[in-house]
Amino acid sequence: QVQVAESGGGLVPSGGSLRLSCVASGFPFGLYNMGWFRQGPGKEREIVAAISPVGTQTYYTDSVKGRFTISRDNAKNTVYLQMNNLKPEDTAQYHCAADRREGLNRMDYTYWGQGTQVSVSS
Repeated sequence: QVQVAESGGGLVPSGGSLRLSCVASGFPFGLYNMGWFRQGPGKEREIVAAISPVGTQTYYTDSVKGRFTISRDNAKNTVYLQMNNLKPEDTAQYHCAADRREGLNRMDYTYWGQGTQVSVSS
């Protein structure tokens, strides 16, 4: 049974930091691309960052480059998203997802978590 579970969301002031974690099980984690997606109020879902199975490749959407860092620990079946210098526009539900196919920045990942809320106050 596949399980993907995010944690680490919360309410922070503008300029603050959070680290999201995502623990996965039920599939060969070390063979899967892992991605972080978000959907803000009234907005479409967008991919925030993604990382290849052994971490040699990463992808970031332009708005988070230089502020967010994605990493993974395959021994712990965990992927992280370190978010620094948070802005009100980063407010969204953040989801972790896994996929084995080509393309870090594809939108149709196979396995998804329920999400964790990140709210940034101005």
